[in-house]
Amino acid sequence: MAQAPRAAQPIEPVLVVIPTYNERDNLTPILRRLHEALPEAHALVVDDGSPDGTGELADKLAADDKRVHVLHRTEKAGLGAAYIAGFRWGLERDYATIVEMDADGSHAPEDLPRMLAALEDADLVLGSRYVPGGSVVNWPKHREFLSRGANLYSRIALGGKITEYTSGFRAYRRAVLEKLALDEIASTGYCFQIDLAWRTLRAGFEVVEVPITFTEREIGESKMSSSIIREAMIRVGVWGVQHRLNQLRSLFRR
Repeated sequence: MAQAPRAAQPIEPVLVVIPTYNERDNLTPILRRLHEALPEAHALVVDDGSPDGTGELADKLAADDKRVHVLHRTEKAGLGAAYIAGFRWGLERDYATIVEMDADGSHAPEDLPRMLAALEDADLVLGSRYVPGGSVVNWPKHREFLSRGANLYSRIALGGKITEYTSGFRAYRRAVLEKLALDEIASTGYCFQIDLAWRTLRAGFEVVEVPITFTEREIGESKMSSSIIREAMIRVGVWGVQHRLNQLRSLFRR
C-alpha cells in the first residue's frame, strides 16, 4: 500500500523526549517553557537513575500533569541509549512526531513551533546553530570551535547537505523512526546525533534545518567528555571510509 503524501500525514500528537541525568534544577523550568510554547505536547522524561533526585521530581510532575510521562532506567548508558528507549516508548503509542530536546535549557522550546511548521514539508527537522539566522549565546569559544570542527569533519567524511549533523534539537516524523533499524544503532554519546541524521538521509527522507539560538546551560555541568569526542571521531571516520568505498564500487559497476 502506497504511503500517503507527506503533506497529508499528521504531525500531531507530539512527544518531546528529554533525557536527564542530574537535571533536577532544570527540569521544572524546561517543562513549563515547553508547555507555554506547545500546550498540547507531551513530554517523556527519560531518567538514567540520577542520584540528585531528578527521577523522583519527574514522577511528582507527572502525577500533577497528564502531559508529562517518565521512563526510569537503572543505569547511565549514554545519550543514544536513552533516546532509543524514548523513541520506542513513543512508537508504541500514537505519537506522530517525536522530538529530541535537552533538559538544560540550551534548546529553547520557543523554537519548536517553527520546527514543527517546517516538518509539514519534511521528514526530519534539525534545529541548527550554523545556518543563517542561527546563533550561540554564552558558549565558550573552545566548545564552539570543537562543535564547528566536528560538523565540518562530518560533512567531509559523509557528504550530504546537512550543515549541523550534531544538532541534538530535532523533530522526526514517526515514519522515519519506524524505518530506521534502531536495534543496529550502537552510538552512545553525541555521535548518536550524527548517526541518526546520516541514516535518515541514506534512507531517502527529506531533512531540513531551521535556525535556532543555542544558549549555554546556566545550571549543572556539561556531559561532554574526551571519550565522547573520541567515539565520534572514530565512528564517523569509519563510516566515511565505508561510504567512499561504496561510491567507488558503484562507479566500477557502471
